[in-house]
Amino acid sequence: MLHILFICTGNTCRSPMAKAIYAKRSAELGIESIFSSAALGFCDDTHVSPNAVTVCNEINIDISFHKPRIIREHDLDVTDIYVVMTQSHALTLRSIGVPQEKIYVLGGGIPDPYGSDLVTYRRCRKAIEAAIEDFCRMLLRKYTE
Repeated sequence: MLHILFICTGNTCRSPMAKAIYAKRSAELGIESIFSSAALGFCDDTHVSPNAVTVCNEINIDISFHKPRIIREHDLDVTDIYVVMTQSHALTLRSIGVPQEKIYVLGGGIPDPYGSDLVTYRRCRKAIEAAIEDFCRMLLRKYTE
């Protein structure tokens, strides 16, 4: 089974939203996979961003239970596709030995809404939704042919 890891800087906004949106959309499309999310950078928060929770609730997705975590050695051993939010995240993964072919930059890059208002978070969520749709279509083409 395909292992997918959604990655952002702090695992409090983008990657939890992307993981949850992917969970919903992949189930609708019948894509079988194991997925999680993690931080590449500093991760000291004990909860997901309240604004991320709010904008996900608006599309009937609950991420309030999410607990941020840093990427672990085990993740590197089992992950087939690293879905990152920026080119910078991709470069960081490459610097620790992750092959380029395992890295997917979601939507070509998703700006970090951390600390911003709800309008910015909604814009981020909408960008993630569109990018997850493209990602799922890519998975269907690549892994079901």
